[in-house]
Amino acid sequence: MKTEDVVKDEGQYILQTYGRPEFVLERGNGVYLFDTDGNRYLDFVSGLAVNALGYGDYDVLKAIEEQAGKLMHVSNLYHTIPSVKLAKMLVESSFADRVFFCNSGTESWEATLKFCRKWGNTTHDKPKNRLIAFNDSFHGRTYGSISTTGQPKYHQGFEPLLPGIDFADFNDLTSVEKLVTDETCAILVEPLQAEGGIHAAEPEFLQGLRALCDEREMLLVFDEIQVGCGRLGSLWAHQQYGVEPDIMTLAKALGGGLPIGVALLRQKVADAIAAGDHAATFGANPVACAAAVTVFGKLLEDGFIDSVREKGEYLIGRLEKLQERWPEHITGVRGKGLIAGAVTVRPAAEYLAAFRERDILVATAGADVVRFLPPLIVEKDRIDEVVDVFDEILRQDT
Repeated sequence: MKTEDVVKDEGQYILQTYGRPEFVLERGNGVYLFDTDGNRYLDFVSGLAVNALGYGDYDVLKAIEEQAGKLMHVSNLYHTIPSVKLAKMLVESSFADRVFFCNSGTESWEATLKFCRKWGNTTHDKPKNRLIAFNDSFHGRTYGSISTTGQPKYHQGFEPLLPGIDFADFNDLTSVEKLVTDETCAILVEPLQAEGGIHAAEPEFLQGLRALCDEREMLLVFDEIQVGCGRLGSLWAHQQYGVEPDIMTLAKALGGGLPIGVALLRQKVADAIAAGDHAATFGANPVACAAAVTVFGKLLEDGFIDSVREKGEYLIGRLEKLQERWPEHITGVRGKGLIAGAVTVRPAAEYLAAFRERDILVATAGADVVRFLPPLIVEKDRIDEVVDVFDEILRQDT
């Protein structure tokens, strides 16, 4: 199909919940994407942090092909090998004792909300079922997810939302303490607010949340859907803070491009969950899990995460130099590892087309942050290319 035919049919047949640029991506290789007109784009979105190993990784493709030839789906009524392999790897590499598999980040978050309330309502003398979330957070688009997302723009038109949720200010422990009651069962937080503008938690804040949860018998829940699996330069984002959660959600990068979601739980939470309390027909899909086993194995290879941290420091350092050069256009640089944001005076969305015209794909994080999310395999030369193009764009704005 020609580009114009695809764009036309998309507008006619697909529900218009996205505003897409008018080109059609056809294939990928390494850190590059190619459209149907033969144009090549340097990808600094990586499928919204999904394609950690870029496109066409041989080992991931081989794992998918081999597993698809054996068994693609049987549902959770039966045991399968890939899901057990992956669960063991995740548990042995984390704080967790148990794993629940589903198909996306928002599904893992929905499962987690149920787990929190089941634990709170069944393991205490009186029910504990209120939740504390944070302003400017983002946890997904389903009802529980938007109900715990602290951005009113995602709520509009979908009220009434899930009850029993209180919102505190990120990095403000006092605002959390004021909301805690005997009915609070969990605190829900991103170690780094990605969609909310790339705001990193302060160490004292997460440490204070952990102490507060221990003191008041509450669960601490981390959403690492976008920032886990090496993105921040450590396997798990929370490892940089010396704090461990009771539940953690994962998705995105783990599947190597295939849909997967995970909730990791401590045993004390798992003990409150009985057979039939939750389910996912496609959860623990053998093909997705086989791909994830390969992806996760690569993340664990010696030097891989260290290289992400080094390249992340390089990217942020180059953006900070750009800010020094163009303070009238860039007012700040945020991020850790290979998620970085330039805070811009102009609306961030206005820069996307300028990058695309120069064959580079970037994203936004809120109204005023240009977001850079390259595959974790990106090389420094490609980082230089993107920052140099940004420099050129800003020079033309002057």
